[in-house]
Amino acid sequence: MCGLSGEIRFDGGRPDLAAVERMTDRLAARGPDGRGLWSQGAVALGHRRLKIIDLSERGAQPMTDSESRLTGVFNGCIYNYRELRRELAGLGHRFFSGSDTEVLLKAYRQWGTACVDHLFGMFAFAVVEQDTGRVVLARDRLGIKPLYLAQRADRLRFASSLPALLAGGGVDTSLDPAALHQYLTLHGTVAAPRTVLAGVRKLAPATVRVVEPNGTQHDHRYWQPSYRRRPEHADMDAADWRDAVLDALRTAVRRRTVADVPLGVLLSGGLDSSLIVALLAEAGQCDQATFSVGFEAERGEQGDEFHYSDLVAREFATDHHQIMVPSDRLRTALDRAVAAMSEPMVSHDVVAFHLLAEQVSKHVNVVQSGQGADEIFAGYRWHPALAAVPREREPETFVEVFFDRSHAELGRMLQPELLADRDVSGELVRAEMAVEGAESALDAALRLDTHVLMIDDPVKRVDNMTMDWGLEARVPFLDHELVELAAACPPEFKLAHGGKGVLKDAAHKLLPSEVVDRPKGYFPVPAIRRMAPPVLDRIQQALSAPEARTRGIFRPGYLAELLAAPDDHRTRRGANTLWQVALLEMWLQSHGID
Repeated sequence: MCGLSGEIRFDGGRPDLAAVERMTDRLAARGPDGRGLWSQGAVALGHRRLKIIDLSERGAQPMTDSESRLTGVFNGCIYNYRELRRELAGLGHRFFSGSDTEVLLKAYRQWGTACVDHLFGMFAFAVVEQDTGRVVLARDRLGIKPLYLAQRADRLRFASSLPALLAGGGVDTSLDPAALHQYLTLHGTVAAPRTVLAGVRKLAPATVRVVEPNGTQHDHRYWQPSYRRRPEHADMDAADWRDAVLDALRTAVRRRTVADVPLGVLLSGGLDSSLIVALLAEAGQCDQATFSVGFEAERGEQGDEFHYSDLVAREFATDHHQIMVPSDRLRTALDRAVAAMSEPMVSHDVVAFHLLAEQVSKHVNVVQSGQGADEIFAGYRWHPALAAVPREREPETFVEVFFDRSHAELGRMLQPELLADRDVSGELVRAEMAVEGAESALDAALRLDTHVLMIDDPVKRVDNMTMDWGLEARVPFLDHELVELAAACPPEFKLAHGGKGVLKDAAHKLLPSEVVDRPKGYFPVPAIRRMAPPVLDRIQQALSAPEARTRGIFRPGYLAELLAAPDDHRTRRGANTLWQVALLEMWLQSHGID
């Protein structure tokens, strides 16, 4: 797990090494254990290393395979790197390290860009063919590891975070109206390839991009599971699906124990993280380190779920750490969390994750976390409504139950020059829903959730907040084989028992019923949801700052309405509108964007 950066020149010039150094240094938190630079011809690479596999200097990056004349930088973890290493050794490849990065380089030498089909894990990488000058960029199937791009006619820069690209300089930081439309409609989500900045894009998940020396580029999407029923599953009943899901999750959790450093689990006390703890205990992981975070209650709203996390910790005799955050810490914590965001993220638990990661990083270097289960197993409250309509009505229903607001409502909020001239968020949903390969309305919705929206909300949130403390987070529910199995599972088994039915059936074999059958919880931060004084003070400061007035994203009258009644204005999904508006401005100010 690390941070990578680089520049490719197309104009015959040499890369700007000072810019690559600045980008690399901005990634220091992602890789506190090592720093490296490499340049040849029109390409330069930078890397910050977090030592997880092969702790020796033989695993340092950028890494060069002298036999194949390949140089690469890698961020992530290849969970099957030992198996691949044995396979590649049998094909005649010789290894000089014990790292998964070297396995990647040998795999590229053996299979070219098709190497990604052999990788089980989370990754973003850049591989340079020294003899041809070709550069290959790639991202894992579920977009767990990020890769941001800043393109100009004369060069392409890339990095593991958007702020790193800003540190390199020369980025168009004007706001993208289409991305702004998505941010304010899709609960803070901006789908790849866009970001809120016009000059920054991101490589889509499950994508390989080949960049030729003359600047020609070609993208290949190498994975997309079918959301249809398969003949081989025709005779499976609910019990068969329960057992198949449990076996696949058992494999996913086991894969994510590969490391040369200690591991822990982020334990919220919910079904998903509790299942991970149970499966690790089943596999013999004794005295597993687990971590939970909670906040002070505000106006009667509870701020922790310690009852459930303590129950699970006792059940499996974990080495449990309970972290309580007082409300007066939130102002400082909020600023630090916003600074850690590669893009503005409105979910309240982003602050919780950042505070939790800070404490967890003092104990372990790697954690498993439960993100993704709701998206792949239909665990959200709006999923039954999406399943109740014909396939052709799904886009309209998705807009009704998922969007924060309509295109018309955006006209009241935004200054005219920043309002997209059409409903770009609705267009995104309709286009994604129309793609072949989804059998039912719910199948189409879960595909959109899993492969587009989730990647730029909970997945990005976990990566950004943990990596800001040099902590590697692994997400077994996003094991690609488990996702493929879930995609094929009939909707009725996922919707059973109020959602995530097949997963709950599996959990009943391992967890106390009190945990499995509890109402769905969320990572509560009452001080944000209820606009407690420390949070509201910070918001008012951000919105009244000279930069905010000069930028003028929102209509002054609309802002005045929000500030006059901070806790009254809610999105369709119940989120605080003032928080969503202010978070964008705080993020822009935090990263020095004029």
